[in-house]
Amino acid sequence: MPAYFQRLSSERFRIDDAVRGSWSPNDAHIAPVLGLIAHIVECHRDHRRSDGLQLGRIAYDIFGTMDTTVSDIIDADVRIVRPGRTIELVEVALTHRDRISVLAHAWLMHPYETAHLAGSGAPPMPSRDAMGAESPMAGDKSFGFVSTIDMHRMSDKPGHGWAWMRPHLPLLEGEPVSATARALGVVDVANGVGPLIHPKLATYPNIDLTAHVFAEPKGQWIGFETTASFGPTGMGLTSSMLYDEEGTPFGGIHQMNTVRPR
Repeated sequence: MPAYFQRLSSERFRIDDAVRGSWSPNDAHIAPVLGLIAHIVECHRDHRRSDGLQLGRIAYDIFGTMDTTVSDIIDADVRIVRPGRTIELVEVALTHRDRISVLAHAWLMHPYETAHLAGSGAPPMPSRDAMGAESPMAGDKSFGFVSTIDMHRMSDKPGHGWAWMRPHLPLLEGEPVSATARALGVVDVANGVGPLIHPKLATYPNIDLTAHVFAEPKGQWIGFETTASFGPTGMGLTSSMLYDEEGTPFGGIHQMNTVRPR
């Protein structure tokens, strides 16, 4: 398993077996797919301009599952929705079997020198040592994507927890990927950090994910402080603060869940 994806052309990619999902062994796990889309946005940007616009927000709407046993090929269609000199909105439609599976909208923003203003009021992230030994998400029967992640995690109560994660594989075979795109290829897993209920009681896949990134993460590990909340009519929200390996906050995500009792 050299990487999660292999590039076949500028707009076409092959899904590796390592991308298989946690809800079904046949479907692609959406987490690395979201990282691939971020990389596609950055590659498209670098092909068009050289002024260093940075990815600030990317919102993914997830239209459906991708059965990799039927087809392991995905295609990307990129268009500029709102061109601009300092701010730009880019759309990526990712298709599988000629149907849109994920529609993403990314805001790219001009960089300014604000190192003297940088900081955060977010609470400190517990260290990996404080969390103890590794704690796999799916246990001994893990397969596909979740089996390719190193993880330390702990929870103080249902619906709240912390985790450190590190993917084993590169996002794309033989191609450099930014630290931001690499991190975005893992963040969807936050839905399983500090779960509110046991997955035997209900499924709670997310229909979207919105990520805000205000700094490029440093190091290999990505830290999460995650809160999960369910309402009384089948809807839920998972929210996470994101930390880099140095324990510095660099962004946050929100995921809307469809909660379905088993």
